Amino acid sequence: MKTGITAIIVASGSSRRMGFDKLAAILNGKPVLARTVDTFLACPEITEIILVCPEGRFSSLLGGEIFTKPVHRVDGGAERHLSVANGLAAVSPDSQYIAIHDAARPLVSQADILATISAARQNRAASLARRVTETLKRTDEDDFTSEAVPRENLWHIETPQIFETQLIKAAYDHIIANHILVTDETSALQAHGHPTKLIPSTSPNPKITTPADLEALQTGNPALKNTDH
Repeated sequence: MKTGITAIIVASGSSRRMGFDKLAAILNGKPVLARTVDTFLACPEITEIILVCPEGRFSSLLGGEIFTKPVHRVDGGAERHLSVANGLAAVSPDSQYIAIHDAARPLVSQADILATISAARQNRAASLARRVTETLKRTDEDDFTSEAVPRENLWHIETPQIFETQLIKAAYDHIIANHILVTDETSALQAHGHPTKLIPSTSPNPKITTPADLEALQTGNPALKNTDH
C-alpha cells in the first residue's frame, strides 16, 4: 500500500529578474534554498524530497548538509512545467501524494503544509493560497483605469500544491501530450478537468521574485524568528 508523501522542490530558475542567484541569498544565517529544504525535512508527513535544480546549485548550497530523509536531485527543464515533469519522473513508487513547492518561498509554515496535506487527502488536490483583498482595476492599452474587477472568489495561488500521485501524473501527461503551457499545477489539473481545493495560508508565504522582495525578508520579517519555518 502506498503511504509516502514526496515533496518536489522546484529550484531550477535562473533568477534573471534578480541579477544574481536568489536561492543563494542568506536569510537568518542560511541560504534561501537551504531554509526551504529544511522546512520540508522537518515536516513529519514528508517521506522524501526531490530537488529540481542544477548540480552546481545543489553542491554549493546544500553540499555540506546532512539530510534526515532521502533527498534526490534532478535537472530542470526549459520551462517550469518541464522541471516539474522531471521531478515527477523521479518520485518513489511508494508515494501516495506529491507536494510541489517553489524553492523561492522559504517562509512556508509547518501548519500550512500540514493543512494542505489534510485537504489533499480529502479532495485529491489542494493548494495553499490567499484571498485577494486589494481593489482591482482593469486598464486600457494606455494604462488608464477602465473598470473595476470584483474581487469576490479571487485568490493569489501559492505553494505547496499537493495532489494524489496518480492524479497529478495524469494531468502532466495530458498537458505535455497536448503541448499546453502552464505556470502552476492547479492549472495543469484544470486543463485535465479536475478542480483544486484552495486552503487559506495562515502565515506569510511570499515568493522572492525581485530584489525588493528579498530585502523585505532580510530586514526583520517576524516570520524569520519562528522556529517552525
